[in-house]
Amino acid sequence: MKSREEQITSRDNARLKHARAVREGRIESEIFVEGLRLTEEAAQVLDITDFFYTPEFAETERGEELIKKSHNFNSAIVSQKLLESISDTKTPQGVVLLARKPKTGRQILEEKLKSISTPLFVVLHELNNPANAGAILRTAEAAGAAGAILTRKSADVFSPKSLRGAMGAAFRLPLWTYADFDETISFFRANKIKTICADVRAEKKHTEIDWRRAAALIVGSEARGLTPEEVGQTDEQTKIPMEAPVESLNAAVAAGIILYEAARQRNF
Repeated sequence: MKSREEQITSRDNARLKHARAVREGRIESEIFVEGLRLTEEAAQVLDITDFFYTPEFAETERGEELIKKSHNFNSAIVSQKLLESISDTKTPQGVVLLARKPKTGRQILEEKLKSISTPLFVVLHELNNPANAGAILRTAEAAGAAGAILTRKSADVFSPKSLRGAMGAAFRLPLWTYADFDETISFFRANKIKTICADVRAEKKHTEIDWRRAAALIVGSEARGLTPEEVGQTDEQTKIPMEAPVESLNAAVAAGIILYEAARQRNF
């Protein structure tokens, strides 16, 4: 199929209005992808529905390469000012893609389990900062995690801010979104995967946990962590030792420290 390319000159153009709606999360079936590196990643693995770029972007080497690969995209040339009208950043890089939202769900993780014997998962439970959610997915993929689960009330991992934090990990990492916490615990028990939560009241340090087995790290919300009842549902609890007077770490930083200890034990 040949691309349909047009020159858009009005801020009120229907395609630009649609792009703003996707950016704002008002269209659940599509995601808004912005920036050179992220759009390059998306173009390789996602079903692109719309492609906007500026003349200046088309003159760059990487921009020209991406445009050459866009023969199946619904492309449009826009001015820098018009691109700014749909952008989610202060300094847009001249390109925006809209794409079908990747499939997520329990079945995605079950399929992944067929190809790996000792998986490492990460669970984000009611983590509401999209930048943190994206950063954790990025770190999880880098540390060799098999997939991630985001429970209800967690940040939308496909929001523009979260996608920028994940830097493509959200496109590649098997995900189960909007999961129920109890169902998540049942899923791991059914698959003989130990659940270990990060909890400041825990007795074991993160280096004292055996991460070589099939395991799932559970990270709670930035504000309150996990409730005592939720902690009680997990198999083990762990904490990161800290010098006083520091009492806690940023959720993404804490998850990264623990995930890389797991990777170290797994001879990463």
